[in-house]
Amino acid sequence: MCGAICGLLFGFFAQRSKFCLRAAVIEFWHGKFGEKLAVWLLAFSTAVVAVQVFVVSGLLDVSTARQLASKGSLSGALIGGLIFGVGMVMTRGCASRLLVLSANGNLRALLSGLIFAVTAQASLAGVLAPWRLSLSSLWMVDGGPSRSLLSLMGVGPNDGLAFGAVWMVTALFFAYYSGWSVWKWLGGIGTGLAVALAWLFTYQVLSHSFEAVQVQGVTFSGPSAEWLMRVLNNPDEPWNFDLGLLPGVFLGSLIGALVGRDWKLEGFGGGYTMPRYIVGAVLMGFGSMLAGGCAVGAGMTGGAIFAVTAWLTLGGMWIGGGLADRLLDGSHKPAPAPAPSVEPAPPAASAPTAAP
Repeated sequence: MCGAICGLLFGFFAQRSKFCLRAAVIEFWHGKFGEKLAVWLLAFSTAVVAVQVFVVSGLLDVSTARQLASKGSLSGALIGGLIFGVGMVMTRGCASRLLVLSANGNLRALLSGLIFAVTAQASLAGVLAPWRLSLSSLWMVDGGPSRSLLSLMGVGPNDGLAFGAVWMVTALFFAYYSGWSVWKWLGGIGTGLAVALAWLFTYQVLSHSFEAVQVQGVTFSGPSAEWLMRVLNNPDEPWNFDLGLLPGVFLGSLIGALVGRDWKLEGFGGGYTMPRYIVGAVLMGFGSMLAGGCAVGAGMTGGAIFAVTAWLTLGGMWIGGGLADRLLDGSHKPAPAPAPSVEPAPPAASAPTAAP
């Protein structure tokens, strides 16, 4: 139930605000601080601030979270982030954006999302798993303080809260002067809060449950692979946070599309070919499993608790996305219109010379 509630909130607010890391990355590398970058920054900073407020107030303890407690891979985080960044530019959206768009009638996003899920499962326990394990083993890091960016810097959650607050004020400043609509404000903040509430809800369930419950947040790579196996192999698997998350996001996005009258059946077009989407989805599926999460799972969810691998992954996504946009789409930008040609004016007729 917690996963479905968090997913419903995330899907609705992400749809209304058009939250998308890929769009934010492209705006950044084009030297613009537009509304897409501001939306992402507002959502990210809201997640950081809210999570750190929960930690400071004693409502949340993330020390047992997988991103901090388990052994991780720095090489996998960086390489996986780079690969994922390239893939999300090719598919014109990260994993969460594909699910949101699928609920809005976008068939391109639906196909890309299915390929993403198949590749994620193949990378987790299929034919691509040896490649993932080989790249992950290049540079490992032990769990505990060595995976916490705050611990490595010798600071605490109060400093993390101050860091998030600075970026939130920055995002609010640019949002204010961009003339945002109400939905942009609510959507950006609501998306970040949904990520933070996932941490809080799962921890509260753990604190009051006699069964083993994992403290976790919003992510899309693992749940996509889990849903694929549930449909194909194990339909009777008990419901958990991950299994409730994806249907919640889909329903929330659908409600958002109906509220905003954005639902429209769309296919492939606009100069983008199907092979490009397929390759991009494969890259995202492999990259997310190598990095330990997608743009939301590793980027926002892991970034909000200051996991070192999450911040490396996020940096890789920004770099990979920028390079892919430059290499793949740089030649598709419209050329400047040629200057209108101006024909030279005919020479003025010489005045007749007066007779002497």
